Amino acid sequence: MAQTTLIVAFFAGILSFLSPCVLPLMPGFLAYLSGTTPTEATSHRKTLFLNSLFFVLGFGVIFSLLGVLLNTVLESVAYDAQIWLARIGGLIIIFFALFLLGIIKPTFLLQEKKLHVTKKFKSQYLTSFVFGAAFAVGWTPCVGVILGGVLALAITQPGLAFLLLLTYSLGLGIPFLVLGLFMDKALLLIKRSSTFFKYFNLFVGILMLILGFFVLFDKLYLLSSFG
Repeated sequence: MAQTTLIVAFFAGILSFLSPCVLPLMPGFLAYLSGTTPTEATSHRKTLFLNSLFFVLGFGVIFSLLGVLLNTVLESVAYDAQIWLARIGGLIIIFFALFLLGIIKPTFLLQEKKLHVTKKFKSQYLTSFVFGAAFAVGWTPCVGVILGGVLALAITQPGLAFLLLLTYSLGLGIPFLVLGLFMDKALLLIKRSSTFFKYFNLFVGILMLILGFFVLFDKLYLLSSFG
């Protein structure tokens, strides 16, 4: 079951990157960090990739530390309490799924919360790292909801919390690195993806709803049978 949950976390990271809150904005944002424009990206491929790498390291460190914290706090919890934590985690995932599907619309999830970083350091790479860390502690509805689902999953399996958050970071980070290498092609793809973005939340919401019920009824192990 551990392998199954790690796979889920990895794909959750990829889905976070593909969300309408992230993908359309990232080319311009990463270009800004590297001191270029998206249209100049091809001639500054190395600089853009390195800035993407340090941006990924920034949020990867924060998510990994969060995983260590969850592991430390929850792993010693009694077995009976862990069963209830699993049920609560399943309910949280279902709640986030219903939000993505537009069935419920709590106002506190609709508000963006961001750690604003306005200073640019002398080193572009340090700036990218700090912005990546700020990205990790912020909240946007579509990314935060998916990450919230991963955190709920980590609560259900405290021993895997660090690996889950690290795997989520890899799933979110690898597409950033690909974007840094192939910015010109990514811009073209994004322009053609308006239909995809229209149905994205519906697709992810259905996946999270299914996952939530598996977690709630302690049937997550059944997912491994599809592998």
